[in-house]
Amino acid sequence: MIDGNGIPSAEIMTAEQLERVQIPGKSTELVRGRLVVLEPPGTYHGELAGRLLVRVGAFVESHRLGAVFAQDTGFKIASNPDTVRAPDLAFLGHERLAHVARRGYAAVAPDFVAEILSPDDQPGEVRAKIAEWLTAGVRLVWELDPDRRIARIYRPDGSDSLVAADGVLEGDTVLPGFHCELKDLYQD
Repeated sequence: MIDGNGIPSAEIMTAEQLERVQIPGKSTELVRGRLVVLEPPGTYHGELAGRLLVRVGAFVESHRLGAVFAQDTGFKIASNPDTVRAPDLAFLGHERLAHVARRGYAAVAPDFVAEILSPDDQPGEVRAKIAEWLTAGVRLVWELDPDRRIARIYRPDGSDSLVAADGVLEGDTVLPGFHCELKDLYQD
């Protein structure tokens, strides 16, 4: 529930209730009905997310593959209790775009998400979020680690691979033909 000031109580919430939560200067997600309040990402994080958005967005648009969603766009990936997660970047192919309405959180798992690690992220929490994405139906997850200048790729079959600092991110079967040198994202 949400009190008169827009502050959530400790009760289980729904995705619809999350839409009305207003906590100035914070980001929110919903995990199994529980509100998670997050600090907004730092400036470097936003710059990196922007570089990734430009590259993936241009590829998706030029190949008319679907739509790309910017940092902190919420997707309802589970119900009863609801889970609404917000990646740093998401892609939906044309066949899933019908789930996106003008209001609310689309009740659909993206085809692809990218998560950029922040300095204070807890590894267990990040792995849990990636597992939620994959369980919900995401077909490709990139985890970018700017401190170590590497990336890890996760797939629903349980496989994962490491991309070294001099390596290339590839779109696999989700974004066929996409590739981006990791060093181009982590430029300083």
